[in-house]
Amino acid sequence: MIQPRTLKGFRDYPPAMMIPREAIIATAQRIYRSYGFSPIDTPALEHLDILTGKGSDETDKQLFRFVDNGKRPVGMRFDLTIPLARFVAQHIGQLGTPFKRYHIANVWRGEKPQQGRYREFLQCDFDTVGTTSLTADIETILVIHDLLRALGFERFTIRVNNRRVLGGLLERIGLRQQAPVVLRALDKLPKIGADGVAAEMARTANASAEQTREVLQLATLQEKSGQGDNVGVLRQLESLVAGSAEGEAGLAQLTQMLSGCQAVGIAAHRLQLDVSIARGLDYYTGMVVETFLDDLPTIGSICSGGRYDNLASLYTRQQLPGVGASLGLDRLLAAMEALNLLEEVTTTAEVFLAYFAADHLNDYLQLAAQLRSAGLRVELYPDAKKLGKQLQYANRRGFRVALVIGEDEFTAGQCQVKDLGQGTSHTVARQEDAAEIVAEVRRILG
Repeated sequence: MIQPRTLKGFRDYPPAMMIPREAIIATAQRIYRSYGFSPIDTPALEHLDILTGKGSDETDKQLFRFVDNGKRPVGMRFDLTIPLARFVAQHIGQLGTPFKRYHIANVWRGEKPQQGRYREFLQCDFDTVGTTSLTADIETILVIHDLLRALGFERFTIRVNNRRVLGGLLERIGLRQQAPVVLRALDKLPKIGADGVAAEMARTANASAEQTREVLQLATLQEKSGQGDNVGVLRQLESLVAGSAEGEAGLAQLTQMLSGCQAVGIAAHRLQLDVSIARGLDYYTGMVVETFLDDLPTIGSICSGGRYDNLASLYTRQQLPGVGASLGLDRLLAAMEALNLLEEVTTTAEVFLAYFAADHLNDYLQLAAQLRSAGLRVELYPDAKKLGKQLQYANRRGFRVALVIGEDEFTAGQCQVKDLGQGTSHTVARQEDAAEIVAEVRRILG
């Protein structure tokens, strides 16, 4: 007999997890569509040269790769942005620009599993391709804000930065050519601390102590200015990037982006300029963003992204700049689980219909069909067992309402409608069209 087991870093999703998972997906689809994003899908497998060398050395190491039956080297996508760049390069003639898409699908990375981090996980991406307008950058922040609020979160912080600001500083201190490795080191600041970053910069970028000091000075501006003091950080950045056209342009973009978000009404405490954010993927060129839950910041960013103006140029000569972000659904679910925000529900139906009188199967089937036609979700118990056992089943799975019709109710033309949450019961007439039953159920469901 084969032992049932799952691979390390992979997980099963029982109904108690899949129901909220699908609810999050539905909310993301609704928010994305409200901004005009359209759905696409791409294959899980790509030619290996499509994927390698696009994210970072680390993502290359994490790729699930193999040679297929046609002797072709292939890899499983590690994110949805690289496949998007290939997709638009291949189809932009039919799509036109700007092209706004969302893509909700699994990705795979062979990384070390930990809380909220798995080797197979679902991303909920949205991107705008074909424009360098700051409007698209601002809209990315607005979508993240609206999405988190629609999911029921009020205590979260969207942290933003611009890689052009970081690039400007690196240009001024003579580390521009080492930018990719410096930014990857800086991205690890929350995990390994300032000393760890300094050691990695010295090892990978041959950075001097003075160069390291200036990079870390930039990254810790938020701490020195006080949390939420975006204006104070902007003022300090002016002197740090002065003389670098790249840095000054990035600073101007940050200023305008913060102003645009403020004009829409995003609360000041929810939007924080954090110069330490670099994002670990090499393809980012401008705005970068990470989003943290204030009640569980240790789980990491649950919605991240940024601007990548050169990624599609790897596949086409046409200029196809892009910007977007991705909701890490499985990490968000892990956070909700840790914060006890998931309801104990294992059913998608609202109404439980007990099968109590064995000779009335057709009557039960007819009533269930009538209730479904009225827009209610109904589960009919499959066996004529004792009522107590059936109600235990209904309570265990989180049903809101139970309908009980036994021999006495069939004789009297009645139905018991039980509010399982309140523990109350009302008897209503069982009419030919089930109108009174529907009305009572809807009253309980609110």
